[in-house]
Amino acid sequence: MGVHRVTSEAAKAYVKREKVLGNAISLLGRASTIVDELDDDILQECGDLAADLLPHAPGYAGKLMLVIARLFWSVAGLPHKDGRATSLDEVETRLKKLETSLPGPEE
Repeated sequence: MGVHRVTSEAAKAYVKREKVLGNAISLLGRASTIVDELDDDILQECGDLAADLLPHAPGYAGKLMLVIARLFWSVAGLPHKDGRATSLDEVETRLKKLETSLPGPEE
């Protein structure tokens, strides 16, 4: 094993996408375990986040993003929404904001 250096722009984009997807999936998983404690605004934001990940998530993970979004919207009592073209930078910014809105495991 050795050190892998991310040098090309394509490799940097791949690493960023994987980091954002991994963090978002972890956050959505955490939110799903406390869904009864979350208010409708946070549930809607979780659904919006999942929907915005759709174009960035490859394969079956991408297909499940819309399913996850619809479930969060449904629990919040909202109709399903159409997808948006959101950049990965915007998704990352909203993800960081949402992380601070979720109650931690100790709360």
